Amino acid sequence: MFAAGAASFLWEQFAPNRTKVETEYHELSKPIFYQGNYYKLSAIGEKEGLKLPLELIQEWIDPSILYEKSSDSVIITTKDKVLRLKTTELSALMNEKPITLSFPVEKKGSDIYVPIEPLRQLYPFEIRESDQTGAVLLFKKGETLKWGKRTAAEAAQLRTFASIKAPIVSSIAGGEQVILLGEEEEWYRVQQASGPIGYVRKTDIQIDHDETIPVQEDTSSYVPWKPPAGKLNLTWEHVISKNPDTTKIGDMPGLQVVSPTWFSISDGEGRLKNLADASYVKWAQTRNYQVWALFSNGFDPDVTNKALSTYDSRMKIIKQLLGFAQTYKLQGFNIDFENVYLKDKENLVQFVREMTPFMHEQGLAVSIDVTPKSTNEMWSMFYDRTALAEVVDYMMVMAYDEYWATSPKSGSVSSLPWTESSVKQILNVDKVPPSKLVLGVPFYTRQWTEEMKNGKLTATSKTLTMEAAAAIIKDKKLTPTYLPDTGQNYVEYKEGEKLIRIWLEDETSMKARLDLVKKYDLAGVATWRRGFEQSPMWKVIQDGLVPTAP
Repeated sequence: MFAAGAASFLWEQFAPNRTKVETEYHELSKPIFYQGNYYKLSAIGEKEGLKLPLELIQEWIDPSILYEKSSDSVIITTKDKVLRLKTTELSALMNEKPITLSFPVEKKGSDIYVPIEPLRQLYPFEIRESDQTGAVLLFKKGETLKWGKRTAAEAAQLRTFASIKAPIVSSIAGGEQVILLGEEEEWYRVQQASGPIGYVRKTDIQIDHDETIPVQEDTSSYVPWKPPAGKLNLTWEHVISKNPDTTKIGDMPGLQVVSPTWFSISDGEGRLKNLADASYVKWAQTRNYQVWALFSNGFDPDVTNKALSTYDSRMKIIKQLLGFAQTYKLQGFNIDFENVYLKDKENLVQFVREMTPFMHEQGLAVSIDVTPKSTNEMWSMFYDRTALAEVVDYMMVMAYDEYWATSPKSGSVSSLPWTESSVKQILNVDKVPPSKLVLGVPFYTRQWTEEMKNGKLTATSKTLTMEAAAAIIKDKKLTPTYLPDTGQNYVEYKEGEKLIRIWLEDETSMKARLDLVKKYDLAGVATWRRGFEQSPMWKVIQDGLVPTAP
């Protein structure tokens, strides 16, 4: 009796479980796997007609792939390609050039399926389909797979967890190879080429070989322009209606790029306003300046919302810009979108993702202006700085207007602590690479007038150029005082009961800003705006951007 009980106990403790169970994904007709995980939706089709769920592509491969309901289109953007696929149609557009697909995008209920044909061309993934089960395995190009092999003739059992007491989910035939996903004590976690994932004893599998998924060759021909001195030195040319008389523009030593404010969206259909001047470009070329024309949204949120809402209107804008670049022989564009609804955050990113490949295809640089981070939805929060920085060549942080023209309180246009904090937040929170971040600096300041009205202190301002501020100091015989809390020189004086205050932008503040460029190894500076500076400031900037000797 005792012996029988002991035998029963030993059987329960050491005998392997013979129960067979279904896989977790058994209800999926064509399960899809990546890195040892299966997706909740099935693939459809087979062989060259295989199609993957759009939802899977967004989660596992490219979160930026877009389905645009209004045009019933799937839009894929990479660093050098823009592909538009309309559902049920075999004709598609690659960088606006027609191509023919063998299989169309397909809708099944609320799910959208994308053919693998263009996916294989555009993404660094390899797709393998099991002839035995139809399972689809995705592998990222460049990753290394570790393969094991069942060398014995009899099958080994694949179990649901690392124990002989675990149910059997599949069998590994003699000579079959499996992908090693991990290990847990005396067990390997493996996947069969036919799909099943589970645990097998290490003694049942022999390490066989490594396989590196071939990397796709980079076919992009765009080579980003690099400033000859290492750091970018750009200035914005403010054009309201008439371009400047270039014969009156003095020397600007060290300057590399001018960005005239020439183009803006004029209506929701995507038509653009054009203030460009070929003679200005010719003048810039004689001075070896690149011209990166500024393109803005006109700061109109409603027009912006409509113009960015569809692929067709976005592409209309892009085609006009390409035409302008060719007509005026431009070298790049600077995007300046401000006062934008928060709901258009993703549409702005999509527009830049669609615009950049076309510009790069023509050798044009793309940069974008952003404000410092704040809680203001329409002037700061609508920028997805992280996503935008992945696409553009440069990002200019407009680190000025800390105290803006209509601020109820007087203060600096751009105190140094505020400027440094703005830079650090974009670098550390938004993860924008310093090699792309350009510090926007002011050539202007504000003259603040404080006075008591109805028992309340009020503040009003007017913009001053550097020269105008210097003239006031000379006329009033003022002596600037350095303020450590702002990192700037400061003057004030009285006019009757009014207190006039000016936080100065001068050589002192400019050198401090250039020190920030060096401290954080930023890409350079962009100055707002040409014509507001004193001429010696160009030499200050030129010298300040020279790399420090090691």
